Amino acid sequence: MQRLPTLSRRAFIHGLGLAGITGSGALDPYLSPEPIHAIGAAAQLPGEVVIDVTGGPDNLDPALTRSSRDWSILHSIYDALVQIGPEGQLVPLAAERFDVLDDRTYDVALRPGLLFHDGTPVTSQAISRSISHVQQSEGPAARNFAIVTNVELIDDLTARIVTGEPAPWLPSQLAVWAVLFAERMTPDGFQKAPVGSGPFRFESHEAGNEVVLVRNPDYTWGSPKGSALAERVRFRVVPDPATRVADLATGTANLIVNVPEEQREEVQAGGGSIEEAAILGSLFLRIATDVPPFDDPRVTRAINHAVDVATIAVSLAGAESRRLASLYPDARSIGFDPELAPFAFDPTSARALLAEAGYPDGFDVRLEYVAGERADILQAIAANLGEIGISVAIESVDLATFNGTWTAPDSAPLRLVSWRPIHDPHTLLSLMFASTGPLSRHQDPRADQLIASAASESDPERRAGLYRELGRQFQQVPPALFLWNLTSVYGVRDFGAGWSPRGDDYVIPTSTEEKS
Repeated sequence: MQRLPTLSRRAFIHGLGLAGITGSGALDPYLSPEPIHAIGAAAQLPGEVVIDVTGGPDNLDPALTRSSRDWSILHSIYDALVQIGPEGQLVPLAAERFDVLDDRTYDVALRPGLLFHDGTPVTSQAISRSISHVQQSEGPAARNFAIVTNVELIDDLTARIVTGEPAPWLPSQLAVWAVLFAERMTPDGFQKAPVGSGPFRFESHEAGNEVVLVRNPDYTWGSPKGSALAERVRFRVVPDPATRVADLATGTANLIVNVPEEQREEVQAGGGSIEEAAILGSLFLRIATDVPPFDDPRVTRAINHAVDVATIAVSLAGAESRRLASLYPDARSIGFDPELAPFAFDPTSARALLAEAGYPDGFDVRLEYVAGERADILQAIAANLGEIGISVAIESVDLATFNGTWTAPDSAPLRLVSWRPIHDPHTLLSLMFASTGPLSRHQDPRADQLIASAASESDPERRAGLYRELGRQFQQVPPALFLWNLTSVYGVRDFGAGWSPRGDDYVIPTSTEEKS
């Protein structure tokens, strides 16, 4: 058995076979189980802060959630067993201890004294309840959580999680999906009255307008997530970026998301500041390779050569954006290969590939994106594709429709996708790029083989090698137009002390500063 608090990093990496590359799902052995900070009774907090988000929430059921904007709310209400740290490592959250006994068995000990918002204690039953809820849902993670064959309750605070086969990626999925909720939750309680153990309690939800949360006074145990930075938080739906910027300038909002590059100066002129963070995520244009002409890899390679991604990224996304060679954003993600070069911007080669595939005059195609995202980026991409004869019709849809039509045969073959976090790429690959994935429209037997092999490979070096090989395969049979690594850009004004952006892109209104 390997136990988190007692092993050095070298011994932990060697013993578990999970942490050869940061972000693989290993827990940080340097994290002390002792509290990081405590909330003093004399702490003075703002009465309310307002966060402008682009839309939603589309679902307050954690098993059904598919967007970082919704996870921001959910992970403010709930705690998971572990959370993803800034460098891609997993650190204990509700779990005081997370021991890997072997490649199929995990022992989890909860921190003593944790309470749900209804005052009931957080016990090991909540671990079983959470995993079962995901398994029995119709959400995107249900298929992956089916690998858990048993959750044995050892005592009130300890549970043993057993999988049917090796699953080195499971801890990273527990961080996102397996939040702890109270026993008294009814089937519709997730939408109407969620009860977690996190830093905020649910107060109200007005569909299409706002979600209001209030500070949980019992959240005083020194959580790595931090402590509430206000008595009340209002997540307000504001799809238009110009309106969000105006809200910040007038003091109507204290934090706004997705500040466009061209509006940064306006934010600062209005008295706000810009907070920017590199996100372990990627932006890409998913291509449905199960229909002509995209079932011909020459066509999808042509698309990757036709778009001047580097120029669009710097102009519209920011100077820190880099064109990606595959799906992995940077060296913190398993599978990132610094020696794999991105596709060159080469319209001449793109035209030749289209002609070779039988489309010398190009073709028409639909491209779909979520309302509130950056239409200017898509217009620039469409202009480049138009230069080689591909005429693109750009369509905006709401997020619920977008997420409900991943595999619909009549949906747009091209869709703009941002995915984060990609510390461990298993979730993204198994859902969207394995041929049997519930979000997939990609067919490639070699990719299927590599994804399946990496999913059960516990040795970190071999697993990373399989993902690097998959990156090379994705250049031969591209399932996407690879764009750039994600950064999050926030406008902030009077948001309270101690907040900082997270690598998973969740906007959780907590402070890691010590209160006195």
